[in-house]
Amino acid sequence: RCAMAVEALPQNPPALRVLVVDDNQDAADTLALLLEPLGYEVHVAYEGLGALRAVKSFDPDAIILDIGLPDLDGYAVARQIRQMPTQHRVELIALSGWCREEDRLRSAHSGIDSYFAKPADPLQILRALARVAARKNRRSRLRRSN
Repeated sequence: RCAMAVEALPQNPPALRVLVVDDNQDAADTLALLLEPLGYEVHVAYEGLGALRAVKSFDPDAIILDIGLPDLDGYAVARQIRQMPTQHRVELIALSGWCREEDRLRSAHSGIDSYFAKPADPLQILRALARVAARKNRRSRLRRSN
């Protein structure tokens, strides 16, 4: 599946900075290990407050965010990120074990763009990041043409 996902990605995607936030350290580190060889610059945080600090210092293009974090849940993290003036374009991707319809609705109301239930298909995550890369590439071309 991962090999198919790699083949589905653009040949020369723009470099993306991805913040992975999950209190399950093995899950967060494994996702980072999947993304880094594909050219993504990855930073990992294991709790909500750490994620908020990382957003300010790392300036990610996308954040893959667990909802069930021990200090601040992913909804609160998403709301705080959306209030940051420099983060209005960051893509928030929930990756959570909470998968009821009410969880998905609450995510959308918190400013989360995409929602995947654990265990997620790696291809879904890679496709979501490919869409972020395509948007970043379009914005970059528009800036150069102006």
